[in-house]
Amino acid sequence: MPDGQVLELAGLTKRFGAVSAVDDLTARIEPGQVTGFLGPNGAGKTTSLRMLLGLVRPTAGTATIGGKRYVDLENPLQSVGAALEASSFHPGRSAAKHLTAYAQAAGLPRARVDEVLGLVGLADVAGRRVGGFSLGMRQRLGLATALLGDPGVLVLDEPSNGLDPEGIRWMRSLLRHLAEEGRTVLISSHLLAEVQQTVDALLIISRGRLVFQGGIEDLADPDEFSTVVDSTDRPALSRVLDEQGIEYQLLRNGFTIRHHDPIGIGALAASNGVALSNLQSKGASLEDIFLELVSGVRVHASAGAPTSQDEVPDAATPNDPSAVTEPPVAQPVVAESAASTPSDDPGDADDPRPSTALVAVMAPPRAASRVASAPAAESPRRSYAVASTGVIDIVPRPDAPAHENEEGQR
Repeated sequence: MPDGQVLELAGLTKRFGAVSAVDDLTARIEPGQVTGFLGPNGAGKTTSLRMLLGLVRPTAGTATIGGKRYVDLENPLQSVGAALEASSFHPGRSAAKHLTAYAQAAGLPRARVDEVLGLVGLADVAGRRVGGFSLGMRQRLGLATALLGDPGVLVLDEPSNGLDPEGIRWMRSLLRHLAEEGRTVLISSHLLAEVQQTVDALLIISRGRLVFQGGIEDLADPDEFSTVVDSTDRPALSRVLDEQGIEYQLLRNGFTIRHHDPIGIGALAASNGVALSNLQSKGASLEDIFLELVSGVRVHASAGAPTSQDEVPDAATPNDPSAVTEPPVAQPVVAESAASTPSDDPGDADDPRPSTALVAVMAPPRAASRVASAPAAESPRRSYAVASTGVIDIVPRPDAPAHENEEGQR
């Protein structure tokens, strides 16, 4: 049985030009458990996995498998099984021939092809061309390819995508079984409810940065959860709670109790002969916590302290420390159409009409051809204004020469 390996990401960074897809990502994925890799679209999950598998070169940092980079592994297919896309198959090749090509390249016996096809439920369609497969069948074939070398590490990108409910349950049980064998299983997914039933640990990133790492039970503070309990004999239940000094709040759906888990409350009621009609734990869902983490509303200690890189500079002056950060704002000016038609009706002040007030916007530097006769530093700027109706006008500056104001109003 293959042994799982520790996956380590240390300061992993990848930039594509000015875009930082992954930013100083540091994480550790342990063997013997299923680790979910979560994040919104564009968070950098796939880029991180591709760097781990040696498909993308990091700008900085390292990604290792058992202390080695993927390119340094002696037998990659027998060490790491990966499935990043469900479309990386030749459409005219059968499932069996696709796996046979991989087996021959890795020096694996032909019998292994039949084994993995049976394991993923494709034995009956082994001779069919992949081009006629559904998305779910291609997902199974991708998993078969990953399992071909019987690796100790599995890296799967959205493995449940396209599977029907029966297929999702099958995938869940298979991943759990592989992890129980001691393998390292890392999966990315957007199906939060499915992740909650499958994984043991979570790795969540947002905008390329780590926002959480740990077990699902570590996502929220225990104080955020409460126990809801009810009984057909509420007076008896309240008497038991009062005798134990347990504070509660009686609501329509029962007694809400904080700082006590459902197991303890249930045992207390049973020992006092109180039959319960409802007993549950209530708190924030995985979806709620996930959205708060990726949006920055919730900050978890496992993400580390925020750095100055989290502060996004002004887009207008990213590298110029001497630039003015607060441009001057021109006084609101009433549009000409509004000024030329004043109303004497006092009720017009409350009439819900579209506003024609102008919002000042800084003008760009004048073209060189317009300032050839004077230095650029001494050339006055015009102020542009945009009305809420979309009208763009030029606001004359009182300190500008008269001929410029006339020219701007033509």
